[in-house]
Amino acid sequence: MGMGRDRGDHSPSPAHRPAVSPRQNKDGSYTGFIKVHLKLARPVSVPAAKRGPGGRPGQRTAGVKRRTSFYLPRGTVKHLHVLSHTRASEVIGALLRKFTVVDDPRKFALFERSEKDEQVYLRKLADDEQPLRLRLLAGPSEKALSFVLKENESGEVNWDAFSLPELHNFLRILQREEDEQLRRVRHRYARCRRELQAALAARTPG
Repeated sequence: MGMGRDRGDHSPSPAHRPAVSPRQNKDGSYTGFIKVHLKLARPVSVPAAKRGPGGRPGQRTAGVKRRTSFYLPRGTVKHLHVLSHTRASEVIGALLRKFTVVDDPRKFALFERSEKDEQVYLRKLADDEQPLRLRLLAGPSEKALSFVLKENESGEVNWDAFSLPELHNFLRILQREEDEQLRRVRHRYARCRRELQAALAARTPG
């Protein structure tokens, strides 16, 4: 893994932790902190509390993996201690582990955010790009560069990234939408048929 040591930074104060505090290692690489803003529009899945018979917590149900979903608070920020060769995909994995998120990492993407001339630019990082190296090259200003974790909106749905319950739920949703569309089409054609029959009846002699 290309991650640095976890320094227990679950509740850091941004005022007391710099965005970058690089230190050179003997092999020529660097270690330092990066700050990631989590801006997720959809809920994430975490393991549900284990409950035994009678609703008592702490007892496992054999063979059953339960999940629950919740929205991360708006404005959530995480500092990660990483190496200069830590890849974007590893940063995503580390962020998910810190929040015990069990969703597939491929559902998420790391973006670099920059501000220039009052315009905001977002660029999706490739899996093998190195965030700390980008951070060091850009300098300390967050306007020049900051990192954002968002949903991976690639335009193509990667179904392998979803669990079986999620896939079954999608199928049910698609079935409901298909049934509704068929109902609307049948209703429209039935109305047109009635109007045509009424027009024909009005023109029929006798």
